[in-house]
Amino acid sequence: MSTPSASWMQEFNEASKLGDEINGMISGKNSLPSSGPETQRHLSASRRKITILRTKLDILQSLLSELPSKQPITGKEMNRRQDMLKNLSTKGNQMAGILNMSSAANRENLLGPDKKTDDIMNRATGLNNHGLVGFQRQIMKEQDQGLEKLEETVISTKHIALAVNEELSLHTRLLVRVFELSPIFPFYNLLAF
Repeated sequence: MSTPSASWMQEFNEASKLGDEINGMISGKNSLPSSGPETQRHLSASRRKITILRTKLDILQSLLSELPSKQPITGKEMNRRQDMLKNLSTKGNQMAGILNMSSAANRENLLGPDKKTDDIMNRATGLNNHGLVGFQRQIMKEQDQGLEKLEETVISTKHIALAVNEELSLHTRLLVRVFELSPIFPFYNLLAF
């Protein structure tokens, strides 16, 4: 049976390997297209692993605080482990930040660059009431155009969802038909959905 101190080190090494794996996944993101389902799956997997890493780090922190009561270790060793944990946590936060930056870039691809409030204020400075009303109309027109693009996207997504629903309904009917024709049909009633 391993000691609590050895168990902690083993858990830390596993968390460190997970951190290296996430780092490799982030590096591998550059070989994928800038957008698309494969890229989204890759980013989702990376985010999931970062969540797992953070959970492991929380557990390691809790185990580290309980360690002195279970097995005496020196203050120097305790500080070393706290530093190791802090460094891995910092690395995890940096990787999470990189993934959040990529999601901000995806948002920009979808909606266009975000207009800064300062830019709008600079454009409005020095305008009289008539100029401000014209400027407001221009901003509203740009917003309307953005909403029209969003409407097109939502309608397209709706059509895709309806097609997927139709396909799933067909598959469900086919599966029900297969069960009805199956020699184990009497058991099908036991599996009622």
